[in-house]
Amino acid sequence: MPWEKSFDLDEATDKAITVFWKKGYEGTSMADLIEGMGINKGSLYNAFGSKKALFDRALLRYDTLNRSAILAQLAKLDDPVGAIEQLFDGLIAETEADKQQKGCLLINTALELPNHTQDVQVMVTGALGEFEDFFRQLIVKGKETGQIPETVNADETAKALLSLVVALRVLARGTYDANALKALKAGALRLVSQ
Repeated sequence: MPWEKSFDLDEATDKAITVFWKKGYEGTSMADLIEGMGINKGSLYNAFGSKKALFDRALLRYDTLNRSAILAQLAKLDDPVGAIEQLFDGLIAETEADKQQKGCLLINTALELPNHTQDVQVMVTGALGEFEDFFRQLIVKGKETGQIPETVNADETAKALLSLVVALRVLARGTYDANALKALKAGALRLVSQ
């Protein structure tokens, strides 16, 4: 008799995201996943194939539901500087609500990047590249509309803004408090108002 799943793959993946997010890929055992997802070992292997395949699916789903969705929404705004401000405000609010100080699964994975397979490395660097492109497009748009000074270098500033996002996500895991994170936001806004 063929195997028949008795759970929703997306719901199970969301539960796996929580486990990987708390423990990281290396720190997560199959026992952690089985317990956190509420499914048995056979179902996990039949549905996802392996811990690595499950992690790949979880990371992609996390990125799609979080970074991709947020950037797509902010890109629609007519005010590029306002979009950058809203992004940082949202990250700070998310950090304040994250009592477990889990940070961002994408950035946490980036910190472990040398330990991951090439496909995960490509996924993470691609996502961060899209983040940088988002900033670059906002800067170009802002320069065209006069909201961002012509003297702002789009490529360099996009890289600097991405660096501040990464810094915020890492430092928010217990090193910086909300006031210090707001200082990072202020620095980001200064970059587009030189």
